[in-house]
Amino acid sequence: MKILVDADSCPRLAREMVLRAAARLRVKTVFAANRPIPGIDGEFAVMELCPPGEGSADNRIVELAEPGDLVVSRDVPLAGRLVAAGVAVIDDRGRRYSPENIGEMLSLRNFMVGLAENGLGLERAACYGKKELKKFADSLDLVLTELTTAQ
Repeated sequence: MKILVDADSCPRLAREMVLRAAARLRVKTVFAANRPIPGIDGEFAVMELCPPGEGSADNRIVELAEPGDLVVSRDVPLAGRLVAAGVAVIDDRGRRYSPENIGEMLSLRNFMVGLAENGLGLERAACYGKKELKKFADSLDLVLTELTTAQ
């Protein structure tokens, strides 16, 4: 098992939590991004610098991910690709993507993108605080427990 993180958009607090979990469980963790992300260090952490370009970090995560791994990403199309491949995926707010909900999540995402492209985008809260971190921590612990007991 390994943990893969779509590090470009992952909040610092969530990255730090993943690093602590990886060290505790002694699990290799790969942070993929198009730019260096500060604070990625530790015996089990690897920073994978991907080439510039749309989707290169996503493509690298898909290449590396296997059933039994956990991916942390808020990118819904990426989550769709991974869920289809049997990989566990959560976002940095603790939402778990699954075969049962990914279609609806993709539809909602595409609808919101369409609104934004037509100048009708809704305001989104950029807040990432204790409440969001707690939900992420709970989801991270639950999925990691499920994956480690399944091995």
